[in-house]
Amino acid sequence: MAETAEAPAPAGTRQQQDRKARSGWPGGGRAWEDSEQPAKKLRSGADGEPPRKLPKRKIVMLLAYSGKGYHGMQRNVGSSQFKTIEDDLVSALVRSGCIPENHGEDMRKMSFQRCARTDKGVSAAGQVVSLKVWLIDGILEKINSHLPSHIRILGLKRVTGGFNSKNRCDARTYVYMLPTFAFAHKDRDVQDETYRLSAETLRQVNRLLACYKGTHNFHNFTSQKGPREPSAQRYVLDMFCEEPFERDGMEFAVIKVKGQSFMTHQIRKMVGLVVAIVKGYAPEDVLERSWGEAKVDVPKAPGLGLVLERVHFEAYNRRFGCDGLHEPLDWAREEAEAAAFKEQHIYPTITSTERRERPMARWLSTLPAHDFSATARTAAGPGAKAPSPQEGSDGDGDSD
Repeated sequence: MAETAEAPAPAGTRQQQDRKARSGWPGGGRAWEDSEQPAKKLRSGADGEPPRKLPKRKIVMLLAYSGKGYHGMQRNVGSSQFKTIEDDLVSALVRSGCIPENHGEDMRKMSFQRCARTDKGVSAAGQVVSLKVWLIDGILEKINSHLPSHIRILGLKRVTGGFNSKNRCDARTYVYMLPTFAFAHKDRDVQDETYRLSAETLRQVNRLLACYKGTHNFHNFTSQKGPREPSAQRYVLDMFCEEPFERDGMEFAVIKVKGQSFMTHQIRKMVGLVVAIVKGYAPEDVLERSWGEAKVDVPKAPGLGLVLERVHFEAYNRRFGCDGLHEPLDWAREEAEAAAFKEQHIYPTITSTERRERPMARWLSTLPAHDFSATARTAAGPGAKAPSPQEGSDGDGDSD
């Protein structure tokens, strides 16, 4: 015998029950909470993740790090051979519950952008990155708890939804810390730690550094950049060397440079060429020739002493910094913490590595091998084909 089927409810009754169920009324069948599909479960971070409905917000983070032991700032997804600063940063973001794990695998999903792709061994006291995150409680403390001590998030600010830290950045300020024996004449010992920078030599250094100010063609100060490529033109606002100082019995000096943007290795080659001139290996007119179309041999100073000091957002601050909704990106409150980080993690690493591994002395010993009088055409000999002026480009990003 067939089972007795339930009598269908009248259409009006069904519609009424559906309305009750959707509105959450009691007695209206299953409660509305139970009728929703279960949320897709993300793999939990160490601190737990926020509810699925919590919206992400665009922020910027002020980042400081010691670059020794890292192959630069930018992450190479899928490559575990070369560790970068962003590898550790993304891991901390996931583990603290600021972003889902799949955002760590594809950084475009969180609209991640950095102001500068610092090179291998280069440090920073004022790197700024922009990204979308869940603004969880105690976000700075939680992220920092998953970072090594030589990488710190110093500050965080909300920004406009379309903010891009690279494109919005007006200028970058770098410092280059080097032992002053780098400026000693070539006839002296390559690592004469008794050398002290004289006022006369400091004036010569600053006169040469000032030549970089303004717009020049820096194709000789990077790789794979043709002299007629518009992106080889770069604008330097200021460059000078400060008074020397002693650390652990060795004298150091700091060169500061501010520019709109810099190409890969540009700053290290700018410093390297001035050192070669002051030491007597290169004539002063090589500076003018290096901005011409001919290829000039420009030495690249070690990366150890280079530090991204600060990034500037003047245009953004003028437009949004005083609108009552957004904070200006000046990081004045974080300056003391940034200075303390440099004293604790960056400068000691530079001085101790200089003593232990002697990167500057080893590089100085290679300067005699450079030919500062020859160009690509003359060195290749008569009839040789010169490199194409449009040959290759490594992009316009700030990457030194």
